[in-house]
Amino acid sequence: MTPLDGANIWAFLLDRYADRIGVKRRKPALENLENIFNATFRLANEVGFRAMNLRDLCRETGLSMGGLYGYISGKDQLAEMIEEVVRHATQEVPRMFAHVDDPLDRLEALIRASIFLSEILQPWFYFVFMDSRALPPQQRAMAKESELYVQALIAGLVDSVEGRPDGAAPLLAAHCMAMFQDWYVKRWKYRAAKVTPDQFAESTVRFVRSHLAAPRTA
Repeated sequence: MTPLDGANIWAFLLDRYADRIGVKRRKPALENLENIFNATFRLANEVGFRAMNLRDLCRETGLSMGGLYGYISGKDQLAEMIEEVVRHATQEVPRMFAHVDDPLDRLEALIRASIFLSEILQPWFYFVFMDSRALPPQQRAMAKESELYVQALIAGLVDSVEGRPDGAAPLLAAHCMAMFQDWYVKRWKYRAAKVTPDQFAESTVRFVRSHLAAPRTA
């Protein structure tokens, strides 16, 4: 259960940017979007997004420059679309658990879902984290606001937990965000240790629950 995944993400982009994308035949448009963004992530990892250019992207995708312009106007557009995907998915996840009454259970659901979402969309999250400087100023500000939005939600849920330690909310929410980011940025570390997404999510939940169950300081 996720707002975006490897199957529907291309349809989301095609519909969200329908006024910008000139290709109207849906099947080839979806295939080319997948090709373009997967190539972008490969190039960004190999040479860096700031160093790559559209000619590199043409060679990597096999599209002509004219074909590429049917989908994007330039690198700023690419970065904007990637940030839009991450922001949309990040803001949709909390709505999936709005029906969960107990704040601690809702917090656990949000933690697990955030980790699983960043696993499914790892290249997208990694790009926004590593190449946020390449975003246009307005998109960069929106990416920061999106992160603060989730952090504030976590802090609000922590504040709703009865018997929590004093002052737990702001720092615990920040620690949660740091753990999410460590998972999708430093994948090599967890692969080497053979840590699965489920194991990482379980460990993060145990950390949060044990912290909230800690006795209050005098």
